[in-house]
Amino acid sequence: MCGIVGYIGFRDAYPIIINGLRRLEYRGYDSAGVAIVDGGTPYIYKVKGKVSDLVDFIGDKPTSGTIGIGHTRWATHGAPNDINAHPQVSMHGKFVVVHNGIIENYSILKKKLTARGYTFHSETDTEVLADLIEYIYEFGHVSAEDAVRFALAKVRGAYGLAVYCTDESDKLIAARSSSPLVIGIGQKEYFIASDASPFVDFTDQVVYLDNENIAVISREGIVIKTIKNVVVNAETKKIDFDSDEVEKGGFEHFMLKEIFEQPRSVMDTFRGRISEHHNQLTLGGIMPVMPHLMNARRIIIVGCGTSWHAGLLGEYLFEEYARIPVEVEYASEFRYRNPIINSQDVVIAISQSGETADTLAAIQLAKKCGACVIGVCNVVGSSISRATDAGVYTHAGPEIGVASTKAFTAQVAVLAMMALFIGRSKYNISAEQYSELIQELYSVPSMIEEVLKKADKVKRVAELYYKASNFLYLGRGCYYPVALEGALKLKEISYIHAEGYPAAEMKHGPIALVDEKMPVIFIACKDKSYEKIVSNIQVVKARRGVVIAIVNEGDTTVAAMADYVLEVPKCNTAVGALVAVVPLQLLSYYIAVLRGCNVDQPRNLAKSVTVE
Repeated sequence: MCGIVGYIGFRDAYPIIINGLRRLEYRGYDSAGVAIVDGGTPYIYKVKGKVSDLVDFIGDKPTSGTIGIGHTRWATHGAPNDINAHPQVSMHGKFVVVHNGIIENYSILKKKLTARGYTFHSETDTEVLADLIEYIYEFGHVSAEDAVRFALAKVRGAYGLAVYCTDESDKLIAARSSSPLVIGIGQKEYFIASDASPFVDFTDQVVYLDNENIAVISREGIVIKTIKNVVVNAETKKIDFDSDEVEKGGFEHFMLKEIFEQPRSVMDTFRGRISEHHNQLTLGGIMPVMPHLMNARRIIIVGCGTSWHAGLLGEYLFEEYARIPVEVEYASEFRYRNPIINSQDVVIAISQSGETADTLAAIQLAKKCGACVIGVCNVVGSSISRATDAGVYTHAGPEIGVASTKAFTAQVAVLAMMALFIGRSKYNISAEQYSELIQELYSVPSMIEEVLKKADKVKRVAELYYKASNFLYLGRGCYYPVALEGALKLKEISYIHAEGYPAAEMKHGPIALVDEKMPVIFIACKDKSYEKIVSNIQVVKARRGVVIAIVNEGDTTVAAMADYVLEVPKCNTAVGALVAVVPLQLLSYYIAVLRGCNVDQPRNLAKSVTVE
């Protein structure tokens, strides 16, 4: 959940660390800190608040040095304050540590260290780890590398670490288990970060550390070993984005930029997969496991938050076109339910970051039970992409806003292509129908562009209802997951209570909430349940509810009943959900702005949930 940055080289480290923390601030923004090394002595500055608060605090204080580490925090152990901020320093000052993750057995380790004379100033598990490393270093008479390695052998939990030892002042040590860590490789300079965005201006060559890997980094090179001291020949990879993709590009917020990027991000997800004549699909990432998909007894989709909503849409798509039974599970519950899984099952794990801890745990369980596991994620080289048997990348590009938008539509685009491809391979879809469905799918980016041209109308609706205390989102069929996603977006960034329901379920409880103050948003696009949702709208209007409806262009039936309508292009299939979600993203954005909320960094949230 936290973001860490490290640098060793020939440049001034401070601006690199600070700019890197700004780019990682979506991972946590409770507090921030840096340690900059000058002549072996680290200058350590840390404060409660955002990276901008850290910069203000440092002011003209000394920051020269060509080695540094930094941290932006999402608090787990200990309240957000100056003392609990990272870097954390060991009791005798030998080790400086920044940490992303949770040390689950920290309290046991803390008791043992206390018995050996160690005292603690913070409430963090990270300070315990720093002291444990120092204790082993001083009393074991070992190198800093070995001290880190031996300490981590005693640790249970997740970690991405950058460690500096004052006695070995020409190196940094990095380590990971479950929490992501990538090393950027330049010319006699190296970068450490939770993802590649902090150093994309300097190098496109990276090494992704595997679980229980430790890297010792100096200006002369990098050595990677396992926690058992076995040398690893890590593969260097090239990252596929540039610095423009992690800047706002003239938009007020990253979220708005990412909403408006969706025509491009969906098209990029199609690129190379939909044929020139838009009548064939090529999905090379799943070809190695096609026999499993063709013979699957069922598909289990696992994900968290927005990815779970994408999975719900996947259920409609796979069952409609591939004719395979589908179950959609919260990854956070899946592993604890003792699920029945066997070798005839296919598990599809969905994650924007490819690092979601609960989803990774679900993958491990599924593989242990013999299932074929397929990943759908956005980050090349991520943990999920390496842990699965096969997969399809979304190519949405970096998503910085905490509230996911373009990742959702790209995920659904991938699931739609998979469902159609399998359906045609099993001859559940005729060649003619297959071609028509692909062409409709290919038209989605242009339809999203049409919706974005009407953003001002969405903004006007937001201006009318941004002071509401509650919203209800209702949809049927494939538009039910869209209702859930719309409600989640509003909750995440505006802090308004919102609920999504299947429209017919309104009568089984939620209708009690409906009055003249309650905006009810219907996703009322035309499909086989259109007449039913028209009836649901009439029920709400009979109880004086305010109806805001997402409708297809030219719809006069719902327009005559609703208080406000937001039009989207007509789409004949379930992929219409990709279009219908966009005005809901815009509505949540404009409401949050009008309420004065921090859109890109909503309270209590972080982008990449790498701890359970």
